[in-house]
Amino acid sequence: MTPPTPAGVHALAFDVFGTVVDWRSSIIREGRRLGDARHLQVDWARLADSWRAGYGPAMDRVRKGEMPWTNIDRLHHMILDRLLEEFGVRGLSDEDKDQFNRAWHRLTPWPDAVAGLTRLRRRFLLATLSNGNVALLVNMAKHAGLPWDCILSAELARRYKPDPEVYRMAAELLGLRPEQVMMVAAHKGDLRAAAAVGLRTAFVTRPLEFGPDRKPDLAPDPAFDVFATDFLDLAAKLGVR
Repeated sequence: MTPPTPAGVHALAFDVFGTVVDWRSSIIREGRRLGDARHLQVDWARLADSWRAGYGPAMDRVRKGEMPWTNIDRLHHMILDRLLEEFGVRGLSDEDKDQFNRAWHRLTPWPDAVAGLTRLRRRFLLATLSNGNVALLVNMAKHAGLPWDCILSAELARRYKPDPEVYRMAAELLGLRPEQVMMVAAHKGDLRAAAAVGLRTAFVTRPLEFGPDRKPDLAPDPAFDVFATDFLDLAAKLGVR
């Protein structure tokens, strides 16, 4: 029997990188395209992993006040500049670097994402709640056909998840109480932070987010309201047919 939808949920707020879109495969593909065009020999999978690994520490510098507010596009570019030096990549123009940095605006959704979101939208208001900046999220939605009702970003609070103010901001801007918003994410830390300020939570597994050789924690957690294997399963668990 399908468990009942948590009472009173009106909106679903989605983490995006890794939960909605497959950042790793997308960055590898874009890197190979750049490599072919500029005759570069680079381990693009390792560079993609390193780029993503730099994301958390860069945000931490902003959180700790070591840097002024800096959006994700600029943080991504700072990380990329360092990695190009580290990987010995030479000869790229500023335009090449900017275009590659904007690969994060062109990430490919997981195969179930668009169909699952479309189903969920029949019943719920759908919003992003990502550390990605607004321009990035808007461009990604346009590129990937993601059917959001609303683009919400940590940029609007000028703080980064898991700061509680980001989750409170989402509920406030949607005109809802925290318990009327369900955070959907493939990352348990994100969900625990959302739950701490009163949001409901749905854990969606993305076993290949970090590639075939990594084993993320996919175990159900009774602390979360819903456990789903993808967005179509989430729709079924929430009673949307």
